[in-house]
Amino acid sequence: MDHTRYLVVGAGVSGLAFANFVDSDDYLIVEADTEIGGYCKTVKKDGFVWDYSGHFFHFKHKELEKYLLDRMPADEVKVVEKSTKILYKHALVDFPFQKNIHQLPQDEFIECLYDLFFKDEVYGGEKAENFEQMLYQKFGRGITERFLKPYNEKLYACSLTELDVDAMGRFFPYASVEDIVRNMREADNRSYNSTFTYPRGGAIQYVNALKHEVPDEKIAFEERLVSIDLDRKVAITTKREIGFEFLITSAPFHQLMPMTGLDYDPSQLTYNKVLIFNLGFDRKGWEDTHWVYFPEREYAFYRIGFYDNIFGTDRMSLYVELGYAPDAEVDVEGAKAQVLADLEKAGVIDGHQLVADHTITLDPAYVHITKDSNALVDEMKQALAARGVFSIGRYGSWTYCSIEDNMIEARDLAYTLNRLPGA
Repeated sequence: MDHTRYLVVGAGVSGLAFANFVDSDDYLIVEADTEIGGYCKTVKKDGFVWDYSGHFFHFKHKELEKYLLDRMPADEVKVVEKSTKILYKHALVDFPFQKNIHQLPQDEFIECLYDLFFKDEVYGGEKAENFEQMLYQKFGRGITERFLKPYNEKLYACSLTELDVDAMGRFFPYASVEDIVRNMREADNRSYNSTFTYPRGGAIQYVNALKHEVPDEKIAFEERLVSIDLDRKVAITTKREIGFEFLITSAPFHQLMPMTGLDYDPSQLTYNKVLIFNLGFDRKGWEDTHWVYFPEREYAFYRIGFYDNIFGTDRMSLYVELGYAPDAEVDVEGAKAQVLADLEKAGVIDGHQLVADHTITLDPAYVHITKDSNALVDEMKQALAARGVFSIGRYGSWTYCSIEDNMIEARDLAYTLNRLPGA
């Protein structure tokens, strides 16, 4: 039986970041796919460069950003001031919606402002118990029902009453009444990701920067984790048994738990899946925008993004996202036809010819964060850590976070294990 001190499951951002920062050569990465990257893979087709999904990178930790840039070609990354819009009733409104209600038709603006001002009288009182209640309490009926509720229902593919108040954490664009009123005179739509960075060769370039420090022989491709014998500290893969002292996995938590033999309630781990179309057209379309949100049900998708407006290329290059329940049947060709029709209805395409496309389903995509899921994940992660198994990453920690957060979590775990005896 093979043995390694650190067995890393998954050659995505989290796994590769751990390998970068652990002070040991005694590690092995097992990866079920044929290549690195996880959800950060990049596809190149007919001159278009697309990611599996729209990964715009936001770095708060400059030392981590420098670490990556030092391992990438010079002038590889562009820093972009993000332009985000909402298509509402066939007109573009600046994002976030709640800070830009003054851009709505006058009657709707007055209604949203009135509901915002008197929200405490209508929805105040007891503390919000779920995400939907929080929206009504914070923003009133007008803002909630025009954008916040329908958009997030399309995104999460569930009732918002099922989600925790803090399901989106710091990524939710909160705004006070004062912020909203002040924004009517002087626009301030800054958010955690007001600027983003993007590599010319796609998101995989950041992943390649992490792979730069990992020798080829340290990654075993086409080898999937099947189960973990926690008592023996042995991982069973599709190819062999591997003994370990520590196992670090970024596998989705709902897939990891059945492998461990621990008793848990799987009904607490719910999520959606997202169907993504990457579309390349023969000429330019909308310019000076990067993301557009679509709250209305007349459009199948909830968000589109413009790759071509990052580097100013001469053909429109989009990604389009549609949310589904995990057990939903997805007719990809039917969805593609609907997407193209809806893009035309929205005015995004107008006589454009589709010249290239690519489709991927992220399953899972967005996890449903609830009080029960948080409690379960915390309990199970502690039980696993006591046996030398650490579940990390967006899906391994069952959370809503940025790609940078995944790198930080992996780095911090490596630093912690580096301090243990025998490291």
